Amino acid sequence: MTPTSTYRLHPDLSLGAAELTVSDLGRSVAFYEQVLGMTVLARGNGSAHLGTATRPLLRLTEVPGAAPAPRSAPGLYHFAVLLPTRVDLARWVRHAAGLGLRVGQGDHLVSEAFYLNDPDGHGIEVYRDRPRGDWRWNLDQVEMASDPIDIAGLLAEPGAEELFRGLPEGTVMGHFHLRVTDLAATEAFYRGVLGFDVVARWPGALFVSVGGYHHHFGLNAWQSEGGRPAPETAARLLGVELVLPSDAEVERLAGHLEAAGVAFTRDGNGLDVGDPAGNRLRFRATA
Repeated sequence: MTPTSTYRLHPDLSLGAAELTVSDLGRSVAFYEQVLGMTVLARGNGSAHLGTATRPLLRLTEVPGAAPAPRSAPGLYHFAVLLPTRVDLARWVRHAAGLGLRVGQGDHLVSEAFYLNDPDGHGIEVYRDRPRGDWRWNLDQVEMASDPIDIAGLLAEPGAEELFRGLPEGTVMGHFHLRVTDLAATEAFYRGVLGFDVVARWPGALFVSVGGYHHHFGLNAWQSEGGRPAPETAARLLGVELVLPSDAEVERLAGHLEAAGVAFTRDGNGLDVGDPAGNRLRFRATA
């Protein structure tokens, strides 16, 4: 693998759906409809696609009886659903409280986020971004933290008392946070090969993005350093989708990977490539 340092992913990259296996499709669909307010976009043959009315966010495939993936295995730490506004987040928080859910939370300076798990242990973040003008940068590194959220202030947002009626239009997949097995090899791939910018470093973790976002990927080896892949019988991550603005950008990436000696496979007009931990990145062009 010979990185080409001049290559950069297009700054208008966005994120598509996370692809997961689950142990009981009916249970998972009910959870994502009730708790996250997702819409079922398609269902059949042991799989389901969910998201907003116009945007897929999850693709689920049933592996009956699958046990949760080991935390020591590479794969999903969490996927992060980005709501359009703070009041949208407040309405979801009221909804989650009404369901009796226990959730984690953190004010990350760039965002306010809440955390939970689905029935198979897949990690979920629901968050809103602060305006980009409020983000603080130290040269090329963005300041992030894990401070307590001002819950009272959040719930006092004008309009927060209105019922949560499902994910609003404008909801997108904001970022993916993956478990990896070797942080140095991970940086060499995401930064040196794909051309992401490293925008923050924490002990045992990297955060990378393009286009000046606070992060499109979190990558940590907190529990998974040197870990072995989850068995195929586990409820696990199959892949994450990255969306480039044109077919030409997919072809540019394919040419770069070929020149760099990085193995990949073609899938229609897209391509699949594995990171050093075996996490599958599935690139496609905007539909």
